[in-house]
Amino acid sequence: MPDTVPETAKTLHEQGRAAGALGHFDQAIALLGQAHAAAPDWPYPVYDMAFTYLLQDRPWDAAELYAEVDRMVPRGFFTCKTSLHTLRRELAGEFPPGFTRSFATLEWMNDPAPKKAILTGITENYPSFGPAWLELSTLLTDPDQRLRAIDRGLAADPDAETKGMLILNKAAVLAAGGEQEAALRILRELISDPEATAGTATFAAESLARLVQDRQDARGDQE
Repeated sequence: MPDTVPETAKTLHEQGRAAGALGHFDQAIALLGQAHAAAPDWPYPVYDMAFTYLLQDRPWDAAELYAEVDRMVPRGFFTCKTSLHTLRRELAGEFPPGFTRSFATLEWMNDPAPKKAILTGITENYPSFGPAWLELSTLLTDPDQRLRAIDRGLAADPDAETKGMLILNKAAVLAAGGEQEAALRILRELISDPEATAGTATFAAESLARLVQDRQDARGDQE
């Protein structure tokens, strides 16, 4: 990513996002396109254009731009890898038309009960879709149920971003249940995984540092 972004590009980007938030998708795409032209190495406008195309039910265009972002930032950029992986499966006929868009809009659902019901239905109908297992696991309160959902997601050959988040969540559940050594081990494995996204590797390093500090503090309290 560029060290500096022209103010013109930033302004156009913000205007494009604002237009998209109002549902003015064509205007949003035009403004985001101008922002991209003003800062060709800056992934934000391309990423937001991809999402706008997704909301317009233009999956081929969305996939093309998500792929461009993935080339620009190969170690991951927000949900790009997840969206691209899901779109490619949808376009290959593995998921029905509109599947990726519908799943993406679940992010805006704040009520956990209907969201959990929808995610449960997705996992029942499409058990090989890792992102649904990830989202469902965050809504479960029983540790054993959470671990089962996480393991189902990890067994579904998820994209790198989803895989990393599943591993992070698994480490958190294990640590909370007293299995600190197991949590430390999988966090270290995630940090050293060359295919891990930059974001999940960073979160893993932070989680590892906190867990190590907590263990040291606990030992100090016992002395």
